[in-house]
Amino acid sequence: MAEILREAALRRGLLPSGARLRLRPDGLLWGESAARLADAGVARPLAGGPGAFTTVEIIARSGEAIHLIGPVPLGIAAEWSAGEGLADAFEAEMLALTAARAPLCGLPQGRPLVMGIVNVTPDSFSDGGDFAERDVAVDHAFELLMQGADILDIGGESTRPGADPVPVDEELRRVVPVIEGIRRRAGAKRPVISVDTRRPDVMRAALDAGADIVNDVTGLKDPESRRIVAEAGVPAMLMHMRGEPQSMQGEAVYDFSPLQVLEEIEARVLEAERDGIARARMIVDPGIGFAKNARHNLEVLARLGLLHGLRCPVLLGVSRKRFIGLLSREEPAKQRVPGSLAAALAGIEQGVQILRVHDVAETAQALKIWAAVAGER
Repeated sequence: MAEILREAALRRGLLPSGARLRLRPDGLLWGESAARLADAGVARPLAGGPGAFTTVEIIARSGEAIHLIGPVPLGIAAEWSAGEGLADAFEAEMLALTAARAPLCGLPQGRPLVMGIVNVTPDSFSDGGDFAERDVAVDHAFELLMQGADILDIGGESTRPGADPVPVDEELRRVVPVIEGIRRRAGAKRPVISVDTRRPDVMRAALDAGADIVNDVTGLKDPESRRIVAEAGVPAMLMHMRGEPQSMQGEAVYDFSPLQVLEEIEARVLEAERDGIARARMIVDPGIGFAKNARHNLEVLARLGLLHGLRCPVLLGVSRKRFIGLLSREEPAKQRVPGSLAAALAGIEQGVQILRVHDVAETAQALKIWAAVAGER
């Protein structure tokens, strides 16, 4: 078990030599306040976007010990890191937090993007069977676009906890016609489409049918998946998950889940990079509800900002998840929209760039009001 050391104040000699430093941006501001303080040097821009942060929480691992320090103002954190011999590590982390993120399939990263879910499945936890037929799914996709979706995420296999795997041929039968149908109907308008799959054969067929992005709940664990994405030159979404959907909740054991999720996603990112996928084409997803219980979900959500240190846009999928019902009144999935919006906006406050949602119209409206209050346009 890791030892968690919470430090109330900075002091010399706190960390053993060789500790790995991580920074979580905190004290986030938006709109005019963010720009004014960034210009004054008091804040730093987050991921090159409209937000700025004024403090950081320092998280350092040294063997089995994890040190949590702060949040502290940027200047003090920099001075302390230099005193600890971690100046280079601090600057590298700051560069990762502040560097601009590349556009995603032509979509700018200056505002949160909405990914609308199109489940072509009979057994998804929230809307299984609602859009299982091709024409119904295509109609639903265009309805989501009208409601404000920036990306359409087409999936043909439920990966909810305990779900049975779907044969590859069946997943292909469900997914490919829907992607082709969207492309035919859209014509030259070409909406951005992602395929939600963990199977290399489905990735290949979906990309051939017109998908733009691969969204893989296994984080491109399969070398063949990485090869397909690298050769296609498309963006990929790498989610954190342990094990398989049928058994993953048995692997929900963590000493400090926010840091371990970060470390395990980072391993996937580095693996993908080694196999020819540019960091600029990767999006990371903490995998809320995947190999995590309700407490882990809340811990990861509270420190989502850690993921910005990977230099990738961050995708958050909390829509209608079970933990929302557990924290409320055990509402069924379709009655968890208010809780979904609350969790999504908590993520936006930490600089999340993409929200994966079932309820696009409600999310788009919430984002507009949030932006207006925050002083964004």
